[in-house]
Amino acid sequence: MIVANLPDVSICEQCKDLGIPRFSYYYQAKGESELNLELMDLIDRLHMDFPSWGSRKIRDRLRLDGYKVNRKRIRRLMSLMGITAIYQKPNLSRPNKAHKIYPYLLRKMNIDRPDLVWCTDITYIRLHRGFVYLVAILDWHSKTVLSWELSNTLDSHFCVSALNTAFDRYGKPQIFNTDQGTQFTSNKFIEQLADRDIKISMDGKGRALDNVAIERFWRTLKYEEVYLKDYMSMKEARENIGRFIQLYNSYRPHDSLQGVPPMEVYNKKPLDRAA
Repeated sequence: MIVANLPDVSICEQCKDLGIPRFSYYYQAKGESELNLELMDLIDRLHMDFPSWGSRKIRDRLRLDGYKVNRKRIRRLMSLMGITAIYQKPNLSRPNKAHKIYPYLLRKMNIDRPDLVWCTDITYIRLHRGFVYLVAILDWHSKTVLSWELSNTLDSHFCVSALNTAFDRYGKPQIFNTDQGTQFTSNKFIEQLADRDIKISMDGKGRALDNVAIERFWRTLKYEEVYLKDYMSMKEARENIGRFIQLYNSYRPHDSLQGVPPMEVYNKKPLDRAA
């Protein structure tokens, strides 16, 4: 819990200790206008369809659709949503020196069995009046969603919780792939992997296809569930998303798995998998 007006500890320091981006605190305190919530929904849809679009192109598209917005506003909302453009070539911006940079281990790798590689990511989920964040842990080969959590802040705690749930239910992978988000580079998250001798792989910033397995799952979830609903509360979102993930794992035929549901492929894993 963050406490305002502490004499010895600033808001910034409290956020850093908890692994929470500072804007998450100010969002909770201030909230967002109806127009901004509408814009965030539109930004999310545009990002699903055109992941390489940055704030400038999204601003231009929204202006063509009649919204009087500037780039600064779009950039702030994209940051709040945890959205960045995905590029087809390396992003040459400076890496974040606040954390250790782990190499990307999956390039040209044949991921041919379950529990060889797990991956994770966070996406924005709109509510009727507000929004929440969803984190999921995915088995790369079988496309199975191993665990997931919802949160109203972008802190590291719900990510660590989802990670530990996956460990408890399914053991561990040989390699765990993430992006370089603060939630996944936090000490608490990295420690869970290091303590289990799991190799850590991290996407190059803004690199297309580095985490393609979970990006494709987000698209499926958004178009087959989230965009069709108007969740009135976080509880309703959790119930509906949970129901969808259960169907996705165990019932819905998956195109890349020759029409077989992900969990059927996952359950065929060899007995000598990573324990």
